[in-house]
Amino acid sequence: MRQPPDELMLFAAGFGSRMQPLTADLPKPLIPVAGKSLLDRTLTLAKAGGITRTVVNTHYLSDKIAKHLEDNPAQVLHEPNILDTGGGLKNASKFFEGPAIFTSNSDAIWSGSNPFSYLFQNWRDNCDALLLCAPISQVSGRTELGDFSVSQDGEVTRGGDFVYLGVQIIRLDTVRNVREKQFSLNIIWDKLMARNTLRACLYPGLWCDIGRPENIALGEKLLGTSHVR
Repeated sequence: MRQPPDELMLFAAGFGSRMQPLTADLPKPLIPVAGKSLLDRTLTLAKAGGITRTVVNTHYLSDKIAKHLEDNPAQVLHEPNILDTGGGLKNASKFFEGPAIFTSNSDAIWSGSNPFSYLFQNWRDNCDALLLCAPISQVSGRTELGDFSVSQDGEVTRGGDFVYLGVQIIRLDTVRNVREKQFSLNIIWDKLMARNTLRACLYPGLWCDIGRPENIALGEKLLGTSHVR
């Protein structure tokens, strides 16, 4: 039985250290690319992809993100202490109704299918998390090697030529039972890989990582040649 989720945890609490000096007085999610903030671009994609509830976590310069979202229905959840991705999701899990939700970063530009719609279409209830990945040949703005290897049936292992694109569907039970308050989702993924319940699907479009100031021009170039459908 397939029960695709329609809720989103949007990570916006980080310091954006790699984006200095732009993030000296502006949180990374509010950095504009082609005249529109990364945060607004992600929220627009999420709404178009069928998301009905969004929680945005904040920490660094949180007041600026909260003010930016005053007229947006997204719920802002301030973290007095950085909790990392897994801890942030665990902290926010009480605000979600479904057993599984989307999580997303906001520091990317997309060209091709809507990433949320695409994951929605590929979610199956026989896995605990589904990562959206792409071969490194479809990725720009990234200097590191790939994150994972992905088999033909979507099985995920560490190392390889596939890049995690910052969007996934994950069951909330995977983080609710963790004792620690601060932890990375990488710890969860390793556990899921060990029991063979982590899967990936491959994005058919192009993706740009807006992780450094010089990558903004790459993202704007990508926007100029195509758009998300």
